[in-house]
Amino acid sequence: MEFDFLDEAIIEITAGKGGDGAISFRREKFAPFGGPDGGNGGTGGHIIIQSVLEKNTLVDFKYKKKFLAENGENGKTKNQYGCDGEDMVIEVPVGTVIYNYPDMDKIADLQYPNEYVIVARGGIGGRGNSKFATSTLQAPRISEKGIEGEKKVLKLELKLLADIGIVGFPNVGKSSLISKISNARPKIANYPFTTLIPNLGVVKVDEGKSFVVADIPGLIEGAHEGIGLGDKFLKHIERCFALVHIIDGSEYEGRDPVNDYYSIRKELEKFNKDISLKEEVIVLNKTDTLSEDKLVTICSKIEKAIGKPVIPISCYTGYNVDRLKGIMYSIIEDRREEEIRKYEKLKRSMPEKIKFDAEPVKVETVMKIKYQVVRIAEHEYEIVGEDIVQLLSKFNIFQMDSRKKILGILEKNGLEKLLRRAGVSEGDTIYCGEFAFEYIR
Repeated sequence: MEFDFLDEAIIEITAGKGGDGAISFRREKFAPFGGPDGGNGGTGGHIIIQSVLEKNTLVDFKYKKKFLAENGENGKTKNQYGCDGEDMVIEVPVGTVIYNYPDMDKIADLQYPNEYVIVARGGIGGRGNSKFATSTLQAPRISEKGIEGEKKVLKLELKLLADIGIVGFPNVGKSSLISKISNARPKIANYPFTTLIPNLGVVKVDEGKSFVVADIPGLIEGAHEGIGLGDKFLKHIERCFALVHIIDGSEYEGRDPVNDYYSIRKELEKFNKDISLKEEVIVLNKTDTLSEDKLVTICSKIEKAIGKPVIPISCYTGYNVDRLKGIMYSIIEDRREEEIRKYEKLKRSMPEKIKFDAEPVKVETVMKIKYQVVRIAEHEYEIVGEDIVQLLSKFNIFQMDSRKKILGILEKNGLEKLLRRAGVSEGDTIYCGEFAFEYIR
């Protein structure tokens, strides 16, 4: 169904959180006072986007817009590490471009099958208490929290991969031509905007020789500004090697073929100048409605006005259609074969099972930090700053040994001096994250 075609989607992705480190102590029959044996948490799963040949639209994202990778498992007793979270692989059609949204920074352009990009990394797991044992702290009750995975909003934009794009005003015969030369069966009727989605067709020229064509609907004057449907679909010819520009030669609607040609050219240039520089074949369709003398006169007039040869055809009778098909293939033959060789080389270099390697998100424990002490109410103060947020994301402040470590880091970075400067008096309450303590000199 044509309504199942979707070429843009906005999705929210969240990579997995790292598992928390465990606090545990070895307890065995002959070692009742064994040392700490809390294991590390596992790494959170990554979010990966991969291109596949089996999909040709972004319709999967019409209703499902949020994607979450699995969290890493928490650490366990007996120094057992938690399992890593499962990566989430999101499949998209070949030709999908991925952007950060809303700033629209491009992340990747997946032009070949099985290409992939890691768009959000999982967080690293926290360390268990066995990693904090020292000669002076032999039974630490301290562990690290797992780090949150990356969160992003992405825009997916599908640009069809066709060798030749067919352009022209509505109702000039674009859909008729694609149905005549390929396996595509678009809806055809005698009114504008019959085609509401781009149609793709594979054109077979000879044994082992073929190419892909796309007809682009909705092109009228002002298409680049959103008039008609053109601005929605013009992007689909950006990847084409060449264009076939169809002009209506029937004169039934009183149209001027030369003006029509330049109007469409102007829209292409305003949308993307690179499109207007592509090699093009100019085709005069509906010639079955013209006498032989009239056909010669119109072709001569068009060629003189635009300085390019015109190929007369009739999609209704099939006149010159095979000739046009041969011309189309000759234009893109070398580039088409080069693309096939490139893909075959890429396919041979791919492992049977792709391993998605990526560094997890880490938050290092900052030993030198900057922060402030601010008054929030009478006898109440708060320790604030980006470095504080980072420090608190690493440790559970409700663990006693974690609090000692956090306060030790703060004291090494001038806590006493900042408290005095802020006017803190004995007995005042100091907030640090979700924890509060009383100030005692």
